[in-house]
Amino acid sequence: MRRSTRVSVAALAVTAFALTACGRSDTPADDATAEAVATGDVSGTVTVWAMGTEGEALGEFAKAFTEENPDVTIDVTAIPWDAAHDKIATAIAADEVPDVSMIGTTWMGEFATSGGLDPTPPDLIDESTFFPGAWGSTEVGGTSYAVPWYVETRVLYVDTALAEQAGVSPTPATWEDLMATSKGMQSAGAQWGISLQAGQTGAWQTFLPFAWQAGAEIMNEEQTEFTFDSPEFVKALTYYQSFFTDGVAPKELPEGTLEPDFVAGKIGAFQSGPWHIGILNDTGGEGFVDSVTLAPLPSDEKPASFIGGSNLAVFKSSENRDAAWKFVQWLSQPEIQAQWYATTSDLPSVQSAWDEGDLADDAALAVFGEQMTTAQAPPSIPTWEQIANVIDTELEKVCKTGMDPQEAATSIQQQAESIGTGL
Repeated sequence: MRRSTRVSVAALAVTAFALTACGRSDTPADDATAEAVATGDVSGTVTVWAMGTEGEALGEFAKAFTEENPDVTIDVTAIPWDAAHDKIATAIAADEVPDVSMIGTTWMGEFATSGGLDPTPPDLIDESTFFPGAWGSTEVGGTSYAVPWYVETRVLYVDTALAEQAGVSPTPATWEDLMATSKGMQSAGAQWGISLQAGQTGAWQTFLPFAWQAGAEIMNEEQTEFTFDSPEFVKALTYYQSFFTDGVAPKELPEGTLEPDFVAGKIGAFQSGPWHIGILNDTGGEGFVDSVTLAPLPSDEKPASFIGGSNLAVFKSSENRDAAWKFVQWLSQPEIQAQWYATTSDLPSVQSAWDEGDLADDAALAVFGEQMTTAQAPPSIPTWEQIANVIDTELEKVCKTGMDPQEAATSIQQQAESIGTGL
């Protein structure tokens, strides 16, 4: 997959745009109501902002929609990911928005509470068809403001031959198994048993699945209070830290060395998303990934992984709301999602789309589909990007300087409380 075109949405939005600049509404998100979409034919122009590979491919792909709806024109503008956040925020503030836009999952809280997004109409969009974690990324204050378009999650990539040589399982099921597999491959010749991100931008995406696996929650059910200083969160930090204190994972890994080192057998395992299938085949030669075992992430109290991807939202100020929502609904049909996967390699957010075409026959992708059922999203709050930066910073101290995990959890909790939810 062409990961470089859409490097983690969350990692690109490292600074949250001020809510006041977005013209934040005084109406709480949970008071929002979704209006029905008119029945019958639609017409007019639907303006769409899309980023990365999606922005390049959507215009041509949408011709199938306009063939079904000849009175509609889909006008797609490709936006670079690194400019998208501020462009959307500025457009909301100036009330100069398109009809539809891709929205990064971790931006939902900010843009929904700004008053810029139209609540998802339940008469047109069926929540039950989507992966639960994906749908959860659209909800703010109990209301959905978008539709999941494509998803991604993380699984474990393991050097099969190295694991067999070490006599350890390439599919570790528990935390204890993961450590045993990592140390075993290291003893069999790997320089590092596993590679995990030791801080810096986006490290929270690698770490949070461990917290969820331990049973930790980031916030209370009402999303009014943070719970970073829980025993479960500390347990996850302690376990994650042990890979670095035991010398199983590198504290520093020069950029661009993960893939060649993994191909060369210097790294036994790492966790990542589906884009690494293509990257490994490019690095190790076509078919190299056949020598790699893809496995769901190990569990502690429960299975969990991180869910990423992108959503499609319609703006409240849309000039063609009905046609906009019908276009989004069309993109959410299982057969259309399967066709979109064949065009872009974006994994479908609609569960039944995985029963279509190549998705149904690819054993490697099946692992991602299995993992998707237990994948989770971070809280949809306006301040999440700021809090994610705090986790990145404190996690780096835990991994690289040996900071006490309880001290780190307390620091994250205090800083998160100071930042607030933004709701």
